Amino acid sequence: MRIVVAHNRYREAQPSGENTIVDAEIAQLTAAGVEVLPFIRSSDEIPTMPKTAKALLPISPIYAPRAQQELSRLLTEHRPDVLHLHNPYPLLSPWVVRTAHKHGVPVVQTVHNYRQVCSSGLYFRDGVICQDCRGRALGVPAIVHRCYRGSRAQSALMATTLAVHRPTWKSVDRFIALTTAVADHLRDYGIPDERIVVKPNAIPDPGQPAPVGEGFLFLGRLSPEKGLDLLLDAWRRHPEGALGQLRIAGDGELRPLVEAAAAERADVTFLGPLDRAGVRAALDDSAVVLATSTWHDVLPTVIIEALASGRPVLGTALGGIPYLVGADTPREPAGTGPAAVASAVPGDGRVAPPAGIEAGEAGWVVAPEPAALAAALPVARAGAAALAPAARARYERTFHPDVVTKQLIDIYAGVARTARPT
Repeated sequence: MRIVVAHNRYREAQPSGENTIVDAEIAQLTAAGVEVLPFIRSSDEIPTMPKTAKALLPISPIYAPRAQQELSRLLTEHRPDVLHLHNPYPLLSPWVVRTAHKHGVPVVQTVHNYRQVCSSGLYFRDGVICQDCRGRALGVPAIVHRCYRGSRAQSALMATTLAVHRPTWKSVDRFIALTTAVADHLRDYGIPDERIVVKPNAIPDPGQPAPVGEGFLFLGRLSPEKGLDLLLDAWRRHPEGALGQLRIAGDGELRPLVEAAAAERADVTFLGPLDRAGVRAALDDSAVVLATSTWHDVLPTVIIEALASGRPVLGTALGGIPYLVGADTPREPAGTGPAAVASAVPGDGRVAPPAGIEAGEAGWVVAPEPAALAAALPVARAGAAALAPAARARYERTFHPDVVTKQLIDIYAGVARTARPT
């Protein structure tokens, strides 16, 4: 099987989980014997572009002529089975879908955000969830509020791009929704069920987990939508030391807030940005990983990392978080499944937790409110050890590269059988 993977890389100065996932997916496909033809552009190219190319940048999200010419040559020469698109902006443009179809090549797209509808891709503005552009032919609110890069002109261009390419997106042969929440977003956009497949990302297997550590770990970008204000408010509702240690790792605009919290309380530790070895050590030291996003976070990779390390997750009931911890599907009654254990710990993930805390297969979710999160923290602490094996089992069954790569190859095979005539 021969697959073109098309992706516009985000700037290296802006850490991107999407870039990491695309690289990992290419490696996993290649290891599985798939011939991958990368069609990759990077936003880091923009500063070094000649003046003529820069002059065309304002229209490139709608139509990028150079990208279409280069893609046409690639498709003609190699005759791939499928084009797999990730991010098209700004140097590829959604027009690559039309170019592929012109050559009779079916298109699969992984949906990493909400940019079919939302100019910023986040459904988040001014610190709160925003869906003002949902259902509109043209996203005028995005222009008014400068949602794309803080610029009214660039927001107008992106809103226009989304309006122009509505038929383009609706012609994609198969959408990969990373979670059930993304699948719901696509249905709301008008994509029929038969063209949506839920397939999450995978991360490499770190090996068998270390024994459960102590306390809680927040690992991620220190930005408003990740819910640091929510987390710290909930944490302060408990006496110092009552919940063990709260470790916070990462970097971003809210770093001063975290540093102040660590200076204020001995049970808050700021680890700063971590390399891979540091992440592994922080996971090993902790018992529960926190995912306290206050936006519809699509697929926070930290949750998959937690599950792979045998660490249950306490998160907010937004976006893909319930799916990741297995709280969006019916579960077997406590004590009836093959993995059931005898336990009387309230909220350990196998018996009914207190009201307002929903137990999933590998963690718990709550409303994104300080009181709800504060109530869930001791429940998660008490139940962490009992739920740790289930967390690792969910990773092996749902997010392991061997499982996910097979799903992806099956998706390619399904659309390749229905390739469009040239």
